Amino acid sequence: MKKVLSQVRPEYSIIKVRFLILIYALLCILTVLFSRNFFIDTLQDGKVPERLNIIVFFTIPAVLLIVLGASIFSLFTDFILRRPGSKFNARLLIYFTLIVFFSIAPITIMTSTALNEIIRFWHSLDAPASTRAANSFAAENYSLHMERFENILRQNDFTRITANSRLPQHIASVQLFLYKWEGPASAETWPSALFTGDEKFRLDHPPSFDQGFPVRILPRDIEVIRYVLKQNESTIRVISYNLGSDFDRDWAALENQAERFNTINFLRQNIRSLMIFYYVVFFLPTLLMTVIIAISFTRRITHPIVELTEATRRVAEGDFSIQILSRRNDELGLLIRSFNAMVQDLEKTRAALVKNEKISIWQNMAQQLAHEIKNPLTPIKLSAERLLRRWQNDPENTGEILESSMLAIIQETESLNILLNEFRTLSKPMEPSQVWTKLRESIEEVINSYSTSYPAVKFDINFTEKDILLKIEKNRLSQILTNLIINAIDAMNGQGSIDIRTDIVKKLEISYCRISVKDSGNGIKEQERHRVFTPYFTTKESGTGLGLPIVERIINDHGGAIWFDSAEGAGTTFYIDLPTNSGE
Repeated sequence: MKKVLSQVRPEYSIIKVRFLILIYALLCILTVLFSRNFFIDTLQDGKVPERLNIIVFFTIPAVLLIVLGASIFSLFTDFILRRPGSKFNARLLIYFTLIVFFSIAPITIMTSTALNEIIRFWHSLDAPASTRAANSFAAENYSLHMERFENILRQNDFTRITANSRLPQHIASVQLFLYKWEGPASAETWPSALFTGDEKFRLDHPPSFDQGFPVRILPRDIEVIRYVLKQNESTIRVISYNLGSDFDRDWAALENQAERFNTINFLRQNIRSLMIFYYVVFFLPTLLMTVIIAISFTRRITHPIVELTEATRRVAEGDFSIQILSRRNDELGLLIRSFNAMVQDLEKTRAALVKNEKISIWQNMAQQLAHEIKNPLTPIKLSAERLLRRWQNDPENTGEILESSMLAIIQETESLNILLNEFRTLSKPMEPSQVWTKLRESIEEVINSYSTSYPAVKFDINFTEKDILLKIEKNRLSQILTNLIINAIDAMNGQGSIDIRTDIVKKLEISYCRISVKDSGNGIKEQERHRVFTPYFTTKESGTGLGLPIVERIINDHGGAIWFDSAEGAGTTFYIDLPTNSGE
């Protein structure tokens, strides 16, 4: 059955890349819109954004900072835990960050330089002095017009001016108001009785009832200065002096520029804080969004590579059923499809090799078994022929060789029986055990059976834990320990030390007990080490060569592993990993 390793987005991705790009586009639009309003309000009105606007403005960078912090924390966690692809992710992120930094550095430097020059230039402006000089000039100009108006009033008799009279120069209009009383029930009125001059300066009622210059009120008195001439209690003349069409416009422009100078003075004192505010609100979110998109892109790039790495590791461990599901149409997708095709070819090749290897192994085993069976058959045949000839030639003395011949036949038959039993054990399928066995108890029983027979051998089991349980039948565990201890005793020629230790290890969340059996023998020769677990290979005169292959078969069928370290003249250590309940 094929195992599919699906190619999906990393589980720790916070926001998808497409959604990030959409947010980035919206952020750019908001930056254009709000930055324009920000500068208009600041430069024209000279006021900083209100607190509510500040809260709204800082919401986007705050959210992006949280997202970026979570992404960086996830990357940091992956790097600390050494998860696949974490180092590659970190390198790509550093490269992206450097690219962003090198991209914005020139713009930032130019902006900062321009800002410093603007600030320096603004500091060189004396706006208050310019405003005072302009106001002084405008006041002097107004005073000159007042003096000229007063001279005209002194030199002319405006009481004699009629509707057809020609007005003096600079006099815009003369208007006569007469008092009118219509009885106690009616209000007093001052209707206009006579008007001479430009109609745009006509008044509906007198600007004042006291003789003299009334206060100028705009837009009533635009472009003119009024003078009230009170002839008697019922007659008022209003003389209007023409200031010119540009006087009030220039005065308003002067006041407007004075306000602008006040705004510049405010900006000059707060320009740095305003620009920092602008960068934090509009530039920082763009930078944060760029880094977040870079993190997401690095994960999209490294995720298929991590999957390929994981699949390659499984293939290296012998799992040729792995397949990677890819929906990509780029070069990475082509690489993944090529990998899947390669794994399928490897699986077919391995199946053929395994089949050929099995055939070869069984052929070799059959030849070895035939050779091992032939060896005891020869003495059996010779003993039987000897006994038969004696019985035919000298039946009275048959008893002299009967006992020795029968003993030889029985001994060789027993050797054949042992050989066939071991071969059956090696070739027979073995079901994994479902019972738990105490390791320390089995070790002690095997050692007790050999410590008396080999007093020169010192056994050390002080570093074996007492409460370890192994998922294997007791007789199988004893068979493993017996084979290893017998081999160790033979390697030491019956004298030396055997050290047995235990440790708990974890592989893929499964707890194993690691048993080490170390002897002080001569070690295994370099050229013989690759054949240690090969059936019928033995260096002992009386050995069958099936002990260690049987041990390996039992351990493998119970979900464990066996290997060894050896050095000539320094001894050999066999290691066994078997499932345990310790450490769960």
